[in-house]
Amino acid sequence: MFSLGRFLDVRKEDRSLLGFTYYAFLVSGMMSTVLGAILPSLSSQYQLSYSVQGSLLSFHQIGNLLAVYLAGFLPFAIGRKRSTLIGASGIILGLVLMTLYGNPFYLMFAFALTGVGRGTLSNMTNVVVGQSAGNKAGGLNLLHASFAVGAFVSPLIAMAAGDSAWRWPCWIISALMLLALILLSGSRLSNERGGKGSDDAGKGFLKDRDFWLNTMIMFFYLCAEASLTGWLVTYFQDSGMLPASIAASVQSLLWVMILIGRLVCASISNRMDKSKLILILGLVMTAFFALMVFSGSPVLAVVGVFGVGVSMSGIYPTTLSTMPGRYNSSTVATGTCIAVATVGGIIMPMVIGAVAERTGLAVAIALILFALVVMLALMVAKLVLSKRRA
Repeated sequence: MFSLGRFLDVRKEDRSLLGFTYYAFLVSGMMSTVLGAILPSLSSQYQLSYSVQGSLLSFHQIGNLLAVYLAGFLPFAIGRKRSTLIGASGIILGLVLMTLYGNPFYLMFAFALTGVGRGTLSNMTNVVVGQSAGNKAGGLNLLHASFAVGAFVSPLIAMAAGDSAWRWPCWIISALMLLALILLSGSRLSNERGGKGSDDAGKGFLKDRDFWLNTMIMFFYLCAEASLTGWLVTYFQDSGMLPASIAASVQSLLWVMILIGRLVCASISNRMDKSKLILILGLVMTAFFALMVFSGSPVLAVVGVFGVGVSMSGIYPTTLSTMPGRYNSSTVATGTCIAVATVGGIIMPMVIGAVAERTGLAVAIALILFALVVMLALMVAKLVLSKRRA
């Protein structure tokens, strides 16, 4: 009989913590896509411009960046469990706050709080899986598959709620996150404070070429992912290509494709050269994104979205899994990598919002193609370097 614990090579005493970790990341995935799903309704009710909408998406990523950076060091001061519970509570506070106040400054603060929660959970879950799973590539791909499950569900909840009841998805996800925090509070997640010597990666990763090559691939990937998932529903609605209800369902189907892709990547990642797999995924993602933006056909655009979903699915976790083992299990190295990569997710949505004010969103969203081309160049460099070492 198939055993997930044996497949991932996880000790029995760590399996319940791994389950709680996957659940917490699933709820984080729900939060991440509900922001884009409710953005048109929220913006309509609060009368927000494209520029403000882009700023909200960027403030979410700013909070993510802040949390990921702090999560690299805060566990040494107060313990990983306490730092996780404090940081992840930002998801609850942020979602509730944005349902109460429409002032742009309050909304930016609320979106930043959700980013703090997302960044905290991103760091904790990646480190826990990196430390617990012997099959790291499989564990990380399944971790991000759980994120994709949550990301698939929440736009459907938002679509069912409708424009007038957009607050309900926020309240539902807040309740689910509260349950996640209760589970983690009673788990085996370490609450011991670490000293300066607790992290065996030291600062050596800062001079490691492979560390920075992987980090920059993730940087440009997050430029594309944050912009695409944040603007997708608004793009299809405002361009008139798809009605509101179908646009929200397309976002959910995007995450179905991402889930399928991550499960496939988890199953083949140990049987294929990972640098080659990353490049193939990048090429396919770029081609399908170009189809989505330039086809001019609703049918081909939806096909492009599905292709993007399948191909983008494994880039982030597979790239992260190719880090040297001492970095994957290092809170500081993982935190630095994800923090730097997250800057891409901050810059690009804001740039698209600013450009959309002048040219329209249909033109502005095509800027994502620039990030994808740079990402491809870095993937080629990674493959060439890996072949030279072989």
